[in-house]
Amino acid sequence: MRQSHPIAVCATTTIRQPAMPMLLFILSLLANAIPATLTAQQKSAWKVADLAWMSGSWATAPGREQIEEYWTKDAGGSMLGMGRRIAGGKTTYFEYLRIEARPDGIFYVAHPTARPGTDFKLTRLSANEALFENPQHDNPKKILYRKNPDGSLTARVDGMEKGKHVSEEVRFLPMK
Repeated sequence: MRQSHPIAVCATTTIRQPAMPMLLFILSLLANAIPATLTAQQKSAWKVADLAWMSGSWATAPGREQIEEYWTKDAGGSMLGMGRRIAGGKTTYFEYLRIEARPDGIFYVAHPTARPGTDFKLTRLSANEALFENPQHDNPKKILYRKNPDGSLTARVDGMEKGKHVSEEVRFLPMK
């Protein structure tokens, strides 16, 4: 007779099968629970200094348009940045940036054309990649930075415009 209660199903399975499959099942449940706990612990241990690989002066390869981004080193729990686009010998866009530690996490704050800032929370961090997200913002919703093996820096933004997914990826080289 089948029972709908999950505990009863497990008890029935244990009686009819050897104990080893049930033990493996329990161990797999525990193994799947551990990464979630470690991720929460890792997030609380993240420091702005973990993003030191972003600091420096960066620029796209020369072309019709040049994009530059500058990041200070971590000091006082923050990094300051500035970015600009240059086309036809004129600055066509600029923004002020900062990354700061707060009690509830690390945030990337963008001030496009010196307007009030928009917060993006750090949601994923590895030795060479950082993802900042703000699901309530239209565009971008996600900002990803990645330090590439060749020493370049990739910045990618993803968001929504007029109901469609849009993204832009820029590859920066260290400035000399």
